[in-house]
Amino acid sequence: QVQLVESGGGLVQAGGSLRLSCTASGSTISYFDMGWFRQAPGKSREFVAIINPSASYTNYANSVKGRFTVSRDNSKNMVYLQMNSLKPEDTAVYYCATRLGSPPEDARSYDQWGQGTQVTVSS
Repeated sequence: QVQLVESGGGLVQAGGSLRLSCTASGSTISYFDMGWFRQAPGKSREFVAIINPSASYTNYANSVKGRFTVSRDNSKNMVYLQMNSLKPEDTAVYYCATRLGSPPEDARSYDQWGQGTQVTVSS
C-alpha cells in the first residue's frame, strides 16, 4: 500500500508561485494516474489536475488551466504541482491521490490520499 505525503504549501501573496510536492513511499506510483485535488473550508473536494504514468497526458480544471502545471518523476516516486499567478480563490488544502476508477475528476475515483498541505493566498 502506498503512502503519500504532500509538502510545499504556505502563505503567498496574490500573483506569487508555489511548488507542491507529493512523495510516495511503500510502493511505486509509476503505474498510477496521479491526481491533485483541493478543498477550501466549507466546500467539497475539487479536482485540480491529473497526470498519467508516462507523463504524456495531463488535464486541468478550467479554473487553474494556464497557471498550474503537473509533473512527475517516477525515479523519485514523486509528483509535483507548480502553481503560478496564484489568486486568493486558490486558497485551500491541496491533496495528491492515486486514481483507481472513473471519472478522473471525481474524488471517489481515487484510492490513496495524502494528509494535504495548506496553501493560503493573500490579496
